[in-house]
Amino acid sequence: MARDTTDETPISSTDELVAYLAAGSKPADKWRIGTEHEKFPFYTADHSPVPYGGPRGIRAILEGMQATLGWDPILDEGNIIGLVEPTGQGAISLEPGGQFELSGAPLSTIHQTCREMNAHLAQVREIADPLGIRFLGVGGSPKWTLAETPRMPKSRYAIMADYMPKVGHEGLDMMYRTCTVQVNLDFASETDMRRKMQVSMKLQSIATALFASSPFTDGKPNGLLSWRANIWRDTDNQRSGLLPFVFSPDFGFIDYVDWALDVPMYFVLRDGHYHNATHVTFRQFMNGALRNEIPDGMPNMGDWTNHLSTLFPDVRLKRFLEMRGADGGPWRRVCALPAYWVGLLYDAEALDAAEQLTRDWQFQEVQALRDAVPAYALHAPFRDRTVREIARETLDISRLGLKNRKKLNREGFDETHYLAPLEEIVARGTTDAEKMLSQYCSVWGCSIEPIFLEYAY
Repeated sequence: MARDTTDETPISSTDELVAYLAAGSKPADKWRIGTEHEKFPFYTADHSPVPYGGPRGIRAILEGMQATLGWDPILDEGNIIGLVEPTGQGAISLEPGGQFELSGAPLSTIHQTCREMNAHLAQVREIADPLGIRFLGVGGSPKWTLAETPRMPKSRYAIMADYMPKVGHEGLDMMYRTCTVQVNLDFASETDMRRKMQVSMKLQSIATALFASSPFTDGKPNGLLSWRANIWRDTDNQRSGLLPFVFSPDFGFIDYVDWALDVPMYFVLRDGHYHNATHVTFRQFMNGALRNEIPDGMPNMGDWTNHLSTLFPDVRLKRFLEMRGADGGPWRRVCALPAYWVGLLYDAEALDAAEQLTRDWQFQEVQALRDAVPAYALHAPFRDRTVREIARETLDISRLGLKNRKKLNREGFDETHYLAPLEEIVARGTTDAEKMLSQYCSVWGCSIEPIFLEYAY
């Protein structure tokens, strides 16, 4: 979850909101890769969840990491709820249920991304191991009920938790019991943004299938392969899922702004305090709806930035694009997510091929695919094919794109080897979720407890 920002520049027109997004455009040599991943902390002694407070809680991990890294604390009502690198190159934050998130720095290569993740893992283990804490790499909390799951002291989450049950049935599970890995990627222009957003919106379900790793809930199989992806089908459909207007041939920044303006807000941040604003849209806010309800009751650019961070489509547009379809998972597979999308979107030949593959895909059939993948993953049908076949083709395209990039590490290897975990999944025809289910019914003895050993960081 993004760190909330403050920018008191007043907003006078929607043109300024469009210009804000357009200002993210940058030449290809300035494109970067920002990877975020989440994981569930647990106590090794009994596999119970880790609360915020106490000598062996999440606050203690953050304080220990602050002392080790020298990063600046992020505070909310006096509580440390994250850390940020002093120059803004990366941050550590908490999701509502204590999911521990690294928001990586904007980097040039997948090699750098993987080194960053490995360094983060080593740093976190140095602090957490003496506390008897490790981290679980799966897409959905496999054991703890919603009531057993801790609550983090972040003010925006209290507002969200009150609002979510009013707009869907799965919002609290989304907040407290899911983990993801995502990558943030750049665009060169409005046209480049359009092409990348259309391709990635259509292919997001393919990534969901490849990364499916949430087949358990409340200690038993839930009948799905990506419970996390299914949750997003009934969380808050005003602000999540596929966006039909993105499929238009003339889709642009103004279309996203028009949609975002009419999505209800969550909050307005003033002087460090979060004011509930779920009863108004941003357009109403601009028209003076909160003028007499909150201090400085007209919107500024900080409000717009924060509002954009509370929209949850499968691909999110800010001053960059966020790929949001994948379950969190085993450490080795975390680097595969940015590799997959960088290969597809950051090379001209590969983007042409991905665009050609998906050119005639219509919104209704992509929506049907999105609805089928949580249960069937690679086995979901699409036209006269399966997702497994399409996934294999997209991996070939991604491999081509990574090869064309020619980004070599110190040993002389390019970035293509990071796709290996996904190529193995396609080759065997089963996801991590199906592997877990097979283990559950055999070597795990119908117990969920071994998952805390086999999928722990």
